[in-house]
Amino acid sequence: MMLRTLLRRPIAVTMTLIAIVTLGVLAFQRIPVSLMPDIDVPRIVVQMSAQGSSAREIEQQIVSPMHQQLSQVSGLKSIESTSRTDAGIITLTFDPGSDMSLLFIEVNEKIDRAMSYLPKDMERPKAMKIGAMDIPAFYVDITGGKPEQTSRLIRNVISKRLEQLPEVAMVDYSGMVGTQITILPDEMKMRALGISNSDIEKAISDNNIVLAALSIRNGIYRYSIHFDSQIISVHDIEDIYLQIEGRLLQLKDICKVEESAAERKGSVTSDGHNAITMAVIKQSDAQMSSLQSRVDTLMSDLGKDYPELKFNITRDQTQLLSYSMSNLEWNLILGIITASVVLFLFIGGWRLPLLVVISIPISLILTLLCFYLMDISLNIISLSGLILGVGMIVDNAIIVIDNIRQKGKATDNNIVDAVKEVIMPMFSSVLTTCSVFIPLIFLSGTAGALFYDQAMGISIALFCSLAVAALVVPVYYFLLCKKHKMLSKKKSTIADKLNIRLSRYYESGMRYTLRHSKQMLVFFSVCIVAIVVLFPYLRKERMPEIAHDDALITIDWNAGITPEENNRRMAELLKEVKPFLETSTTMVGGQDFILSHTKNITSSEAVCYLKCKSADELDEATQKMQKYIGIYYPNAKIETGLAANIFDMIFSTEEPDLQVRLHRRDGGRPAVELTKMVTDSLRAHFPQLGIQPVSTELYIKYTADAEQMAYYKVSYQQLYSRLKELLGSNSIYDINSGGESVPVVIGNNGKDAKVLLSNTIRNADGIDIPISYLVREQHADDYKHLYASDEGEFSVINIDKAKDGEVKDVMTYVTSLTDNDKNGRLQASFVGSYFSSRMMIGELVMVLVVALLLLYFILAAQFESIIQPMIILVEVVVDVALVLFAVWVVGESLNIMSMIGMVVMCGIIINDSILKVDTINRIYRSVSQSQKHTLLKAIMVAGHRRLKPIVMTSLTTILAIVPFLHRGDMGSALQFPLSFTIIVGMIVGTMVSLFFVPLVYYMLYRK
Repeated sequence: MMLRTLLRRPIAVTMTLIAIVTLGVLAFQRIPVSLMPDIDVPRIVVQMSAQGSSAREIEQQIVSPMHQQLSQVSGLKSIESTSRTDAGIITLTFDPGSDMSLLFIEVNEKIDRAMSYLPKDMERPKAMKIGAMDIPAFYVDITGGKPEQTSRLIRNVISKRLEQLPEVAMVDYSGMVGTQITILPDEMKMRALGISNSDIEKAISDNNIVLAALSIRNGIYRYSIHFDSQIISVHDIEDIYLQIEGRLLQLKDICKVEESAAERKGSVTSDGHNAITMAVIKQSDAQMSSLQSRVDTLMSDLGKDYPELKFNITRDQTQLLSYSMSNLEWNLILGIITASVVLFLFIGGWRLPLLVVISIPISLILTLLCFYLMDISLNIISLSGLILGVGMIVDNAIIVIDNIRQKGKATDNNIVDAVKEVIMPMFSSVLTTCSVFIPLIFLSGTAGALFYDQAMGISIALFCSLAVAALVVPVYYFLLCKKHKMLSKKKSTIADKLNIRLSRYYESGMRYTLRHSKQMLVFFSVCIVAIVVLFPYLRKERMPEIAHDDALITIDWNAGITPEENNRRMAELLKEVKPFLETSTTMVGGQDFILSHTKNITSSEAVCYLKCKSADELDEATQKMQKYIGIYYPNAKIETGLAANIFDMIFSTEEPDLQVRLHRRDGGRPAVELTKMVTDSLRAHFPQLGIQPVSTELYIKYTADAEQMAYYKVSYQQLYSRLKELLGSNSIYDINSGGESVPVVIGNNGKDAKVLLSNTIRNADGIDIPISYLVREQHADDYKHLYASDEGEFSVINIDKAKDGEVKDVMTYVTSLTDNDKNGRLQASFVGSYFSSRMMIGELVMVLVVALLLLYFILAAQFESIIQPMIILVEVVVDVALVLFAVWVVGESLNIMSMIGMVVMCGIIINDSILKVDTINRIYRSVSQSQKHTLLKAIMVAGHRRLKPIVMTSLTTILAIVPFLHRGDMGSALQFPLSFTIIVGMIVGTMVSLFFVPLVYYMLYRK
């Protein structure tokens, strides 16, 4: 046997271990460290824009044709679209595990096909594949300096310096202030000279030419001739000549030409100051700690180079990761320390506990080496898997050492025999623990792919610990103990007393259990009933609630206000909550970001990032903001969401508890009045839910009178150009300089709607015609956002926070409203986290069932019996019942983490029972059949023999997980439900393994 050879070659074993540990340490330094695993989120977002188009025009002319084409993409799970003024978004969701690279190519092919159906002057839609690493690692808010100069500096220098860092993938920015060259004609001079704006446009176009290079031959030489008459500055435009009735005039004689700040669709403020914000995207294989240190150094250097600018880092994912990782590392250390204390108390001395403690870092380093080889990053999920594995890592070493000690003298034969006795039960235990993770892969959404890291973390750690326990621990046991033959008898006083007292308690417990067998069976029946009764009543969520000290507040003023007024209102609002804030960033109106990490908003909407000192202060601040808006702007909508991080993006935790989708029965979206009627009725009947009003916008519709235009000899193109000119949006061409584009605009600086129609337009005969003769003005109210999906067009009523009972009441009430509609105009459908969480819990219940079946198959194969696996699996029923009861008592919900905790618990708790049943089998078969009470004696002897290992392994596992029972950071809060269920399950499972499993064994096999 290989083990016998290893026992005689401790130096070779030591050298091999040193080599492997060295490789493991080197691998650890190169493992990517991220907040979450780098997985493709099965979503593709297509963004479309058409400046100046209304939401209806966007939907009808752009989104609907594109929606029709994209709905043909293969593997599509769902497709939803949102249209608003100037832009539209289509979100495609696919099945988890889909090849997103191929789908991304297919989506782009569909976009190219759809271009023939779209307006010819619009930009090509942008398709974006969403990955876990696409969310910004942090944002940098830059304030100070002149806006135009600061924008140019950021675009050409600062963003480039950030992108030069090897850890940075790209820098996305918003809040830039561009420049434009405005040509303002003098109306009096223009009228006197008899020229129009079209004459000026023609003169500029004729002078702004770049001819292709020509070549000329001169003997044996050939020269290139380049003609350049490109206009690139204000002076170039001013010096343009016009010939008017034989006179040469320069443009500056009849127009004022100036360079000024371009009109902005939106703006960014940081702590009340105008700012530009940069979103820094991390490379997927970069380490967060390295990114953090390099960026800190760069920010310090930039602060010295540009003292007039202030750099403020917000939404820092690196801090979140550092804090979470630090807590997880401390939990790991505490787990090792508590496990060591247990070993010293139960084993006594220092040699054997030291041997077990040494096996922990060796197993962990081996695990990290496997992480590197299998390309698994260190993140909250995989690291929590390691920590869950720490308690189980020592189990195998404890079992091996205890079995060797029971053999007596530390000879090579005894050690080999002892390891042979327990290697198969240990291997079976590892298999059962790992097997429960296999069904988790089949979870819908990205949860299955995400928890692959946790499953691999535990599985690799367990197999590494099994290898260390079977091959390394016996070698050093032999080395340490062969000169101390009486070591097994030399126990410390504390350990001796503890073991004696433990044995007494065990005997008393076994006697009580055997004498009250009927009561135990009744208790088992009660547990079955408890599962059936408790499960429906427990609150169900997709993910556990995590306390945050920052948030994103989205405000829709529900009024057609300008960005300037929007800024003023936001400044007033933030003034109310200033005492609670550490920092704030406000984004008003349309933003310039390329990626889809920030919500698209209109000029009458704002997104505000708040960072408070604590979660309680954040709650106070948000409540105060809601109260303020309710008093002064009752028609406005305010939504509080989580500040975007990778966890929220992957699990989509911002989904409302319930979303009511209203449709017309004959198809299409209901009128605004109908949606308002339903919303107002819901707000009146359920005031506690804080249902927001319907988002609408008032718009002005100009309708051209074709008859009047024909009579006055004015074409549509003339009218359109004149209106653009009066509104200050008649762009002639763009001057491109590096990465900057400066538009040249002819016309006024924008007109008020009241005086727009009082202007005139010159017709083909040179006569000025009032625009009011040609255009009719109408005011209309329409949805601000137009939604559509596979089920057609619909309007939306979101209910963000509601209890399960309230959700049912709302659905019942809405259904009664639509059913009692006399005109039969409305029908409703419902989506939201209420349904997705139940679907997820249902899937996890199936996962639990499949895991139990896998456990049964493995145990049946090990014991060569179809009855004995049932003895072990009855433990699961008791554990699940009491865990559900504990979850109900502490007010926790059933969510993906607590359910995964139950699945993991099933794999862990039966390990002790496997070893115990295996020991009972061996003793029962070896005892002489002539002896009385052989079965009972075998059960008692096996119980005493496995008592200490069971208690020790349970305590080490429980104490390793106990540090997770606090919620100081996202990592710990995420793992709390999982840890709680495992700890409760382990405590109950230990009692069941010690007392109830032997009772069931006895009742089945007694004669």
